[in-house]
Amino acid sequence: MSTDDNDAYGDLDKSNLKFIYGQFPIFYEEKSCPIMWKKMLAGCLAMAVLLMQPAEAAPEALDRSKSVPVTEQEREAMRQADEELRTGSPFHPPLMDPGVDVPAGSEAAGLAENTAGPQHAAPVESLPAETVPPAEPISKQDEEEKQKAALESRKIVINLAIPSLALYEGSERIRLYPIGPGTVSTPTPTGYFEIRSKDVNPTWIDPKDPKHVIPSGEDNPLGYRWMEFYAVNYGIHGTNKPESIGHFVSNGCIRMHEKDVEALFDLVEIGTPVEITYNRVVVEKTPDDTVVYYIYPDSYGWQNLTVSMINQWLAGYGIQAFEPDAAIEQKLNASDGKPTYLGKAYPVTLDGNKTKIKAVYKDGNIYLPAMELAETLQTDLGWDAQREKLITAYSETPGIEKKNLLFLNAKDVAPLFRLMGSLQPNHVYALQSIPQMPVQPVPIEPVRPDSGQKADDPDRQALQEAAEPKASAGAAESRKQGKSQITIVRTREVIG
Repeated sequence: MSTDDNDAYGDLDKSNLKFIYGQFPIFYEEKSCPIMWKKMLAGCLAMAVLLMQPAEAAPEALDRSKSVPVTEQEREAMRQADEELRTGSPFHPPLMDPGVDVPAGSEAAGLAENTAGPQHAAPVESLPAETVPPAEPISKQDEEEKQKAALESRKIVINLAIPSLALYEGSERIRLYPIGPGTVSTPTPTGYFEIRSKDVNPTWIDPKDPKHVIPSGEDNPLGYRWMEFYAVNYGIHGTNKPESIGHFVSNGCIRMHEKDVEALFDLVEIGTPVEITYNRVVVEKTPDDTVVYYIYPDSYGWQNLTVSMINQWLAGYGIQAFEPDAAIEQKLNASDGKPTYLGKAYPVTLDGNKTKIKAVYKDGNIYLPAMELAETLQTDLGWDAQREKLITAYSETPGIEKKNLLFLNAKDVAPLFRLMGSLQPNHVYALQSIPQMPVQPVPIEPVRPDSGQKADDPDRQALQEAAEPKASAGAAESRKQGKSQITIVRTREVIG
């Protein structure tokens, strides 16, 4: 290095733009680099020069005779470059000042976390002990116990109508495989069984001719795995005819693709429960809570289905009213095993307590069953079919009637029942009572005797007499014009 170079590194005044651009002229050419990069590079190199200054050199001992004057324009360029490094640019995030508080969760907080260097981090020894918890390694014994518990919770569930084999761990389905069950004349038995034995490279014995034996190999109909679940001749096994999977082809055993049966073989043990059913209707929830249902062909001729039966299956998810009977009839006639997605169903809690109510998300709205909600709250509910209004002592709101069931939009639950609702992160729709909400009673209009209700019922008559003088203006006007009649669909006196 030349003497001039040494002198230049000795003083900040000598590490001016002329020096920098003189050492690296390529960055000074207008066509070689945008002006912003020149500014940033100037600031970086200027600070680098300052850091390389010997610590023991006192300012008054420095030789300033060789200093090159710096113009005001060059000083401004250096100041702007330094400012860009601190406040950020399109190419660099801002450097965070450790003395400035940054709101947690903000974008700046994320930048601070990602860009702050060691100078911004507190020494580990200065942090409270609880913020650096010691790692707790899982012992081999704990890991073995965990694996054992998982293995013991597993269960094989076979639905011959689909046909498929599912492996469950507790209530979670962890595997699903296609199978080839028995023919119509030699059906696979249904019921509750368990794995009785497991064999690798089994030998096949012809059930019609015990003398005909095929050892393990490519010609063996059992493939390379056998898991017996019933009697002597019924088991889950591989096959040398993979094209038969998905069809009813065996003598009663469960055929699987070789790769599938070998995987299942390693996931179960002797004693694992085996449940075999024949259910043509399958209703389940997808991971995002959408209810979907399937109807499969009646291959064995064992299950004659009706629309009413399918409605009962859907009712378990609270969504039966949102699938028209005509659509169910059409799907039943097809019985093609294709999925039909109905909507999302969520369990409902009331003031933190579980209920039997299901909230249904459909077409951008959340619906609640009005009658079930009124019964849970032990409050009266009326229905004006002509005006399509639900009525309680607090208010009246629009209602929806589907398959003889009444629903309200969740946004109307506050005025009608004095409740507030919201969908929680755990996929539960939580309802909370609204305390001390101002009430303007809207009594339920009585049911006329000719509507089929018993006029001589003392409890109902008392309710009618009490409500008659206080009927709402809208309901009274509708009654005068003969256009509407309110039906009491739920009362404490009747349902109790």
